[in-house]
Amino acid sequence: MIELIQKKISEFKAKNQLEEDHAIREILQDIALYGLWRTGFFDVAAFQGGTSLRILHGMSRFSEDLDFILKTPDLSFSWSTYLSGMSDCFAEFGLKSEILNKEKMDQRVKKALIKDNSIGKQLNLSFYRENPNRKQKIKLVIDVDPPSNSFFENSFLDFPLDFEVCHQDLESNFALKIHAMLCRPYLKGRDWFDFSWYVKNQIHPNLPHLQAALLQWGPWKNQELKVDIKWLKSKLTEKILKINWQDAAIDVERFRMILNDFQHAKLFSNPLYISSSMGFCRKQLQFLTTVSLSAVAYFLSEV
Repeated sequence: MIELIQKKISEFKAKNQLEEDHAIREILQDIALYGLWRTGFFDVAAFQGGTSLRILHGMSRFSEDLDFILKTPDLSFSWSTYLSGMSDCFAEFGLKSEILNKEKMDQRVKKALIKDNSIGKQLNLSFYRENPNRKQKIKLVIDVDPPSNSFFENSFLDFPLDFEVCHQDLESNFALKIHAMLCRPYLKGRDWFDFSWYVKNQIHPNLPHLQAALLQWGPWKNQELKVDIKWLKSKLTEKILKINWQDAAIDVERFRMILNDFQHAKLFSNPLYISSSMGFCRKQLQFLTTVSLSAVAYFLSEV
């Protein structure tokens, strides 16, 4: 089984230690998803969030966590039902991963943690020898009381072996990303990078799902609220005016791959991109800034 992992990691063509770390972490994420599938996890839960965009749809930034939601709310959900089987799966691939249940029963979001420092010792890696004992950490996060009105799809993956994953459709995933953007009390540049990806791919958010999320958690909790395009434009504009785009770019820099896939996106025909990117787009941090700003502008003009 370790030969499968060695072949997979060679496909990343890592050029430095950071890229090699990203590759190793993504391989561990793939094995975790496969292990969860074997336990029947995707009968009750769905994959979502930034890592799902990367693994299922090829988004060009890496991600750290595996995020999930239950298909039907169940406050009694426990990771303990699934972690033993996932641990057995890692062992079959020759990995001595530590999998910890970090959940608290009274919390809506329940967590588990994968720790591994065995994978680098078994592979022929270019940069890992500089620190062969460093641990990779992956958080598993699931919302056991998710907002209503989500839709789900199934997709097949072929690594480490063929298996099927249930996941949120892109429109519902986008809705929860906008919810995070509007409600998160701190700036996370990766939110706006993901926003740009959705816009480039002409995905429209699932507004009933967004409304349900806003009423459930955040500054609009339990308020009278009707989320429509006019409301969304207004709130996004308010948020945008407060953003330090340089800070946002710095946040996402270590997670991204080369951004060539944006260059032919429809959003780059937007006049805001043309006027703001002249003389800057060769610099990576400023490049991300113009991508995000143009995506926001395009979204607000089109929805």
